[in-house]
Amino acid sequence: MTQPANPAIGQQFDNRLAGLVNGMVGVIIFSGSLPATRLAVTGFDPFFLTMARGTIAGILGMILLLAFKERRPSVADLVSLGVIALGVVVGFPLLTAIALQHVTSAHSIVFIGLLPLATAIFGVMRGGEQPKPVFWVFSALGSVMVGGFALSQGLTASPLGDGLMLAAVIACGLGYAEGARLSKRLGGWQVICWALTLSLPVMAAGMMLTWPQNLAEIPAPAWAGLIYVSLFSMLIGFIFWYRGLAQGGTASVGQLQLLQPFFGLALAATLLGETVTPLMLVATIGVIGCVAAARRFAR
Repeated sequence: MTQPANPAIGQQFDNRLAGLVNGMVGVIIFSGSLPATRLAVTGFDPFFLTMARGTIAGILGMILLLAFKERRPSVADLVSLGVIALGVVVGFPLLTAIALQHVTSAHSIVFIGLLPLATAIFGVMRGGEQPKPVFWVFSALGSVMVGGFALSQGLTASPLGDGLMLAAVIACGLGYAEGARLSKRLGGWQVICWALTLSLPVMAAGMMLTWPQNLAEIPAPAWAGLIYVSLFSMLIGFIFWYRGLAQGGTASVGQLQLLQPFFGLALAATLLGETVTPLMLVATIGVIGCVAAARRFAR
């Protein structure tokens, strides 16, 4: 008589698969963030943009929490929510908005390629994950491939822009890892909604203080960028992303971020008519291989 399959193994597989699916949806949404931010800063001050996107997403997050009558986080959770807010509600949006006044969105791809490493490192520090040594080899190799591809496009450097992007990646990696850890207790979408809600008073006050003098002069593309980063980059993307990290593991699912630059370039080709070169396809295949290998050794 055949032995029934181990339910625990089946459940673990289902969680990993669901984690990858949710993580991939999050990555696709996030891939439009830097181009949208680049559009938004053509009409909005970076400080106003950061505060406005946080305010809009914060109001929506609070409505969701009230509608579903979610339980309040404990006092101990407030520290983690503060770290998440500093990393992904304020830090990453503000630093990238300022950086994109000095570098192109394509140039910033170099640094987004380092985000999986930052997430994995903070995942180890904050979440207690222990990936195998080979994981770090493939993770570093994938990041190097992303950076090498972007640099091969003849990008010009700005020390200030580069420094701001590096700081943004560190802040975002910390926020991602802390959010994944807390998602296991509060739930994926609840974490980002609570972080946004707790940040709302500060973000709303900052938005009023930095309010533009004449909204009528803001071009339509800047408004489109603001709407995208407020709804998708700041809220909807995180609902999928944090759930994926909690289900599949921060180190494992976090490697999907290596694909984000190429999704961004694909969007640029589709929406802006930019050429997709053979080098892009080769680099994409190489990065996908690194993601698959890093996932295998993540635990």
